[in-house]
Amino acid sequence: MSQAAATRLDELLAARSTANARFFTDEAERLARLCRLMAERFLAGGRLVALGTSSVARSDARHVAVEFVHPVIVGKRALPAIAVTAESGPAELVVAPGDVVMAFDGRIAAPPGCLTVAFAPAAGGDWAFAPPGEDPFVHQELVETAYHVLWELVHVFFEHTTRSTPVGGGTAFLYPFLGEREDDLDAVVEDVRRSVLMKAEEVGALREQTLGENRDALLAAAADVRRSLDAGGTLLALGNGGSATDAMDAVADFRAGGRRALDLTEDTGIITAIANDIGTEAIFARQIIALGRAGDAVLALSTSGNSPNVVAALAEARRRGLATVAMVGYDGGRVAGEGLADHVIITRSEHIPRIQEAQASAYHVLRELVESDGG
Repeated sequence: MSQAAATRLDELLAARSTANARFFTDEAERLARLCRLMAERFLAGGRLVALGTSSVARSDARHVAVEFVHPVIVGKRALPAIAVTAESGPAELVVAPGDVVMAFDGRIAAPPGCLTVAFAPAAGGDWAFAPPGEDPFVHQELVETAYHVLWELVHVFFEHTTRSTPVGGGTAFLYPFLGEREDDLDAVVEDVRRSVLMKAEEVGALREQTLGENRDALLAAAADVRRSLDAGGTLLALGNGGSATDAMDAVADFRAGGRRALDLTEDTGIITAIANDIGTEAIFARQIIALGRAGDAVLALSTSGNSPNVVAALAEARRRGLATVAMVGYDGGRVAGEGLADHVIITRSEHIPRIQEAQASAYHVLRELVESDGG
């Protein structure tokens, strides 16, 4: 990559740092108060229904749903959440009064009695959040941090509720603290507001580490991916859980630029067939065997760097001569330690939400560098 591409990377990082500080300074208190309202809805038996119609918005809807349903932080409770996307059919057949409805595009269609949250200007909603600036990639990164923060901090209010009645019938045993009381919820809101700001500062620093420390790796990865795509190759993206939705997002972004890209997490029939008949370790490697061609590239996302199916996929891609890019957290895990990818971008954290947020910046920057005139 040229000096122009390196300069562009610096500009992209600076824009993100400025937007991150501005957005969360402005919105920390509102996010804290929304956490409180969402907790009340969950305790009353409501669900979170995330809406997304475009390919990009669909990835966010699925991401927020998987975080609430499958908490990866020890001690967090699984909360009822579902994504309703374009292929799901009318949202009206899923949303019920009392639910929290979160929209990432389009307009919110919800019955009376719902708490509505919008991360798109035209969506409406009781609570609307509009990230600053014009860059859609930066917007999405800020929104990802925002809904991660809502997921992380909504749990604080469960333990400070003034409710004393059973919730959800047979699920009441999940909330043994309902008999406890907290007289000053405003003080809790203030604590949560400060926590929002701390988390925003954390991801800001981690984003700088990811894009700065891995500068050369990102530039080299962009050069290889661009070479592959310019020659007619395809980018194959993969990951698990929240990283699967990030793979979905990366594919949507490359396709939006007219590039060939495949999401190996998309086809549930293929994934469940392989998992059932062979094992989960093979779900991506088997698809690379079937779909990968000489000249293609692979983008693998993993917060740990140790996921067996990601390791197997990278090994298979290397056997077939495909270019490989891995974005990993912690210390890089096996992927970094064993040199399993041509280009490894390490986000040095053990906090999964922050890793994913910094990785979103990394693959967005990768995509912009691939399309950079100075590439």
